[in-house]
Amino acid sequence: MGLYAIGDLHFSTENPKPMNIFGDNWDNHEKKIADNWNETVQDGDTVLVLGDTSWAMNLNEAKADLDIIESLPGKKIFIKGNHDYWWSSLNKLKKAYEEISFLQNTYYKYENIGICGSRGWLCPNEVKFDSNDMKIYRREVLRLEMSIQSAIQNGCNNIIVITHYPPTNDQLEESEFTKLYEKYNVKKVIYGHLHGKDSFSMGLKGVRNSIEYVLASSDYLDFKLIKVLD
Repeated sequence: MGLYAIGDLHFSTENPKPMNIFGDNWDNHEKKIADNWNETVQDGDTVLVLGDTSWAMNLNEAKADLDIIESLPGKKIFIKGNHDYWWSSLNKLKKAYEEISFLQNTYYKYENIGICGSRGWLCPNEVKFDSNDMKIYRREVLRLEMSIQSAIQNGCNNIIVITHYPPTNDQLEESEFTKLYEKYNVKKVIYGHLHGKDSFSMGLKGVRNSIEYVLASSDYLDFKLIKVLD
């Protein structure tokens, strides 16, 4: 079994929305992702899908996109991104897609590893961060801590965190998220959200304070899934 990750699929089957504002490499990106997924992932593998999965505004519109993803090999673990407006009632999602796990204030057990997740949010910065951002930021930190605590209480010896947003601001400064990861000895943090070459340097990558940080937005990966654990 292998554990893979990819974020920001940005599928838009029902109402096509071009993504080439971020570069010509986005042309036909849905096929690139599906082809690589089929070539890489086996049925016994697990794929972490890091938010911004579909541009759809509701679950009915998202069905065509989610059906495609559901049909691809492997077990899928979803978290919510900032553009996933179709993600509303968790019960409706679970009923519609019983084979997909939707992380929301909970965790997924993978062998002895607790996969914990939250959307995350912008971290405090000097460009755009107001009182409403601070409210959401603090709420997302609490939600993520609930997810981690739940995994630990249920016997998970190792923790991997998946979020949509990066764990720091564009200056890679310490945040309440990075403090949380260090507090609970998180082993690996995987995130997406960043698009375009100019933004990739704004994401924390590599090992810092014994935690590995992995950027896995689809265009950063050239629309290929990254293997994060054998």
